[in-house]
Amino acid sequence: MLEIKNVEKYFHKGRKNQIHVINHTSLSLENKGLVALLGPSGCGKTTLLNTIGGLDKIRSGSIYIDGQKISSRRMGKVDKIRNLNIGYIFQDYKLIENLSVYDNVAIVLKMLGIKDKEIIKQRVEYVLDKVGMLRYQKRPASMLSGGERQRVGIARAIVKSPDIILADEPTGNLDSKNTLEIMKIIKAISKERLVLLVTHEQDLAKFYASRIIEIEDGTLIKDYLNDLDGELDYRQENTFYLKDFNHHLEVNYENMDMQIYGDNEISLQLNIVLKNGNIYIQSKTPTKIEVVDENSSIEMLDEHYQKLEKKRAFQYQFDFHRLEKENENRRYASIFNLPRLITNGFRRVLDFPILKKFLLAGFFLAGMFIMYSVSSIAAAIQIKEEEFVDTNRNYLLVEQGKGTIENYEEFSHMEGVDYVLPGNSKVTFAISFHQYYQTQRGTAGLTGSIANLEQINEQDIIMGRMPANDYEIVVDRLVLDKALRNNDSYQMAGMMKVEDFLDKTVNIKYMEDFTIVGVVDKVSPSIYVKGNLMINIIANTSSHMDNDYYQTYQEDSLEMDSTMLLDYTLYQDKIRLTKGRMPTNDYEVIVPYTDEEAMPLNKEINVKVNEKKLIVVGYYDSLESYSYYLVSPKMIEYQTIKKNSNITLSTSNKNKIMKILQEKGFNVTNCYQFSRKNYLKEKEENMKATLFVSGIILVISLIEIFLMIRSSFLSRIKEIGILRAIGVKKSDIYKMFAGEIIAITTIAGVPGLILMAYMLFVLSQIKYLSSYIVINSFLVVLSILFTYLFNLIMGLIPVYHTIRKRPAEILARYDLD
Repeated sequence: MLEIKNVEKYFHKGRKNQIHVINHTSLSLENKGLVALLGPSGCGKTTLLNTIGGLDKIRSGSIYIDGQKISSRRMGKVDKIRNLNIGYIFQDYKLIENLSVYDNVAIVLKMLGIKDKEIIKQRVEYVLDKVGMLRYQKRPASMLSGGERQRVGIARAIVKSPDIILADEPTGNLDSKNTLEIMKIIKAISKERLVLLVTHEQDLAKFYASRIIEIEDGTLIKDYLNDLDGELDYRQENTFYLKDFNHHLEVNYENMDMQIYGDNEISLQLNIVLKNGNIYIQSKTPTKIEVVDENSSIEMLDEHYQKLEKKRAFQYQFDFHRLEKENENRRYASIFNLPRLITNGFRRVLDFPILKKFLLAGFFLAGMFIMYSVSSIAAAIQIKEEEFVDTNRNYLLVEQGKGTIENYEEFSHMEGVDYVLPGNSKVTFAISFHQYYQTQRGTAGLTGSIANLEQINEQDIIMGRMPANDYEIVVDRLVLDKALRNNDSYQMAGMMKVEDFLDKTVNIKYMEDFTIVGVVDKVSPSIYVKGNLMINIIANTSSHMDNDYYQTYQEDSLEMDSTMLLDYTLYQDKIRLTKGRMPTNDYEVIVPYTDEEAMPLNKEINVKVNEKKLIVVGYYDSLESYSYYLVSPKMIEYQTIKKNSNITLSTSNKNKIMKILQEKGFNVTNCYQFSRKNYLKEKEENMKATLFVSGIILVISLIEIFLMIRSSFLSRIKEIGILRAIGVKKSDIYKMFAGEIIAITTIAGVPGLILMAYMLFVLSQIKYLSSYIVINSFLVVLSILFTYLFNLIMGLIPVYHTIRKRPAEILARYDLD
């Protein structure tokens, strides 16, 4: 028996938006029957149901279930009462997505302390069979339709044979067909149990309910028995009653028998083809065609629609005795033991989606940092040029704010300047791995500081040879070492060492392929090319763009996708001039012959270089049907200058050139000295503040662990709310997360700790590092224990703050229905 006495509940009590959601409500309900709570949206139906079920708390009053008070009691006691006596059917199903249909139902039996797998199997299979879901018992809940999910929700609610079933808008998300099926099941349950049904569909309530309670603004305004006999006029949207159609046409011809039905006059224009056992239908009128087969949601019945009679609707039977056993000792039990706790934790972590598995990488790194910090490790003091040099050693970088051609040309003619480049000199060549079938579509980038081939000679070559033509290049070993070290794609393609790059083809978009024919070792991350191609290489790779201009470059590329400006000298042997002449002068352009009508000869077009419009001087044709606009090399140079805020100067007398430019007011940086200075400063500071930095790293690592655990937890709040709503113990939720935290720490954190410990041990064997490294078994064990303890504490704090709330609060279901 359910009894409610003078219950009061508010939302936002004492505020301007206060809502008196349950207003001095009293109610007494018998042990069986279907009681419908009717009322408009926002009247407090769902809130009343949640308070009855212990999912939400009340401000005042009392609620009794079979004589046991569930209001104003500690949450653990409320959980016990509602788990043993109440089953829940939710509007939005609240299934655990990663569990199978079977496991979603079986979990509530385990919460009753039932451990016999055969008993669980018999009961779960019985209820799944009664709700039509037995054949889907192994299917994950995430793969079910709405109607199927609700059937599983009903099975979960009734499998433990509760005294009371609370159904909150169980048909709210279902179509008419599924609505009638669900109501049929609920009505059968109510023959032996008390079912409280929240709904706003009066027709359903008055047809199925044995008692109706109407609610308005939190107040019970009507309470009456519903003993009316009658019919339910509830048409199913997806069922076609053929005999109700106004028009019927029968077509019989030889082996063909067609029945055509329609609301209006039948007018069809179809092509029907039967081929290889398939039927193909083409409509000549703008009419949607839908095939009705065994997989369709539409059903066709050769009969008239009939209102649903109670005698026919109430035939469904459900036997609760199949779910009970004499003298069965039911108790509010835990669903986890220690072995299962650990096993489930590892299984859950291993089943993480790809994005969430990045958390493991974070824990791995944090473990390494913790080991490093606890050991107070100092970095190596040896200075290695390859650790800091990132551009050609001869380069100066002039920061001018916005690219100007005047400055560029001035620098080009300065005495002592070998050449000038727009931007920061860094370019990226693409290298493909077509030599293997598995990697034939794979590519990787080869990034370096572009330099003139004249900077090196035959004596500098350590592998291969000097270039013999314009499209052969030489690469510094430092570039290749960094590529091998930073990109696993090379190893996958069988390129394990520097010499493997020789004779490999690399490319820049819009240019012919280049071949690596030589390697130098000047500890200068440079790619050496012929001087006449340097500007085109910079212009045709986005890597040269300064950060401030990168977005602009991308936008320009999108706008000019079909009108890309390219150097005509690169395409002289690939095009045929159909009219006019080549663009040998500044601000001249040739365009595809298809643009002849839109772009008259010797007229300006709306494409600018250096703020000047280009003049068409010719038209061309090509086998590849190019749509590029071709200009002189000087125009490519101008365009590239304008798109870069910096200018790179190559000079062997950097100090002199720097002084001259600084006297003229330019901000000039010696790239090599700048990188070296920063590197030395960083090393010096690290050596002086090792303990401080180690402490900072430790704190950051711990904060990172906390944030990663918290982030993972926040994605699980809905799942926690569902588990609490169906009655899972708080301690089980603690155990569940503790198991996952232990698994994550074991899989990711501890290996990171051990790997760093090994690395430090190896480094400690180096004589000049031994005095800076402390590593022993005690520190390793201490770090591991500390990591487990910290992870558990930080991981369970947000769990505590969440599950101390009522299930309705966790689910954030402030729904006043």
